[in-house]
Amino acid sequence: MADAARVQSAAEPSLLNPGLLACIVTAALAGLLFGFDTAVISGTTDALTKQYHLDPTWLGITVSSALWGTLLGALFAGVPGDRFGSRDTLRVLALFYVVAGLGCAFAWNWGSLMAFRVLAGLAVGGSSVLAPVYISEIAPPSRRGGLVAAFQFNVIFGILLAYISNAIIASLHLGDAEWRWKFGVAAAPALIFMLLLFRIPNSPRWLVGRGEDEEAKQSLARIGMAPELADAEIAEFRRSFEEDSSGTLSWSRHRKPILLAMMVAGFNQLSGINALLYYLNDIFTAAGGKLSPDIQAIIIGAVNAVFTGIGMLLIDRLGRKTLLLIGAAGMAVCLAVAGCAMGGILPKALVLYALIGFIAFFAPSTGAVIWVYISEVFPTPVRGRGSSVGASTHWGLNAVIAAIFPTVAAMSASLPFLFFAVMMAVQFVVVLTYFPETKGVPLEEMEKNLGVAMT
Repeated sequence: MADAARVQSAAEPSLLNPGLLACIVTAALAGLLFGFDTAVISGTTDALTKQYHLDPTWLGITVSSALWGTLLGALFAGVPGDRFGSRDTLRVLALFYVVAGLGCAFAWNWGSLMAFRVLAGLAVGGSSVLAPVYISEIAPPSRRGGLVAAFQFNVIFGILLAYISNAIIASLHLGDAEWRWKFGVAAAPALIFMLLLFRIPNSPRWLVGRGEDEEAKQSLARIGMAPELADAEIAEFRRSFEEDSSGTLSWSRHRKPILLAMMVAGFNQLSGINALLYYLNDIFTAAGGKLSPDIQAIIIGAVNAVFTGIGMLLIDRLGRKTLLLIGAAGMAVCLAVAGCAMGGILPKALVLYALIGFIAFFAPSTGAVIWVYISEVFPTPVRGRGSSVGASTHWGLNAVIAAIFPTVAAMSASLPFLFFAVMMAVQFVVVLTYFPETKGVPLEEMEKNLGVAMT
């Protein structure tokens, strides 16, 4: 193992290599579309409520419609991802993004809008599985955390762009067509993403698993690996496949990575992050304040982007576990303050500041760690399907929480925040006692560290 580690270290390509950067930037662009498509709904809830005469329950169903598609996309993307490769499957998902954006813009009734939102969800769910997998498989071990976190940074950047786009379109006073424009603009970056995917190679690890060693060498060369080291790298990939030759994801052999993926994804959603982002304008309207809900949403989006960038810088230094612990403690406190403020125990003016604090702890911790952790804990032969387990847990809880949030918040404005605060306290204990540190560990070594049984 020491020899393999030396090869891994010596073979690491430079971050300045244009080929590696092109691959990372292209795959991470899926995160931008992910963030934009999931957050843009926050600027349309009032218009959709009036357009389709929605009560809180039906508004929750409307907002969560894309999330059920996202759950399906996350559940099933791993199979074509493992069979056809992450890159080629992402090409199909990029087409889904384009069609969904245009479809929502031209939706002729509530049912058609829901159908196109579900299609957008399929694209989001699938790309949330496969883009981090692709990045993790081409990234050098010492930089893998930061590079996979680039996907999450683009998710946050996409959310910020959605808030800015919503505010700009609202300022144009487009009347009844305003919400259509808010959805429709997503088609433009989706088309760029689809075209860029035709300029990057398949993952060399996936190619070795398919027996395409020569193409794997070409792929390694394109991401900056020296030719004289390619054979040793391919041999290391092949050894990993031979040790886990069944290619079957099973509870008996992969119990710990499955549990870790489900827990890191589950606690991400039990923080309340997506429900809060979807209903941010409604929350700020209820809390009041001098700033408009749109401006307050942009502030939250900007804080999210800045602190996600900080998380990218820290994830390979402090490690995944340390960031999760710091974040869980900070989020618990901030959510408790927000809940007390929404309930009138504390001044409602504190809601904005509490949510800024919540985002500042969320972004560099579970926000930056989730897709990194899910994409690195599974062996290569089952990485796509394993990542689907984590991603589908994420999106399943997301859909449920988003659907019931308006109804629960209508009963008690403080209850959702206090529930999320308790969940973050639970996360702190679970991470402290069960989660291993994975920073800097080569993917081929990860399965041994996690006790995955060999065939």
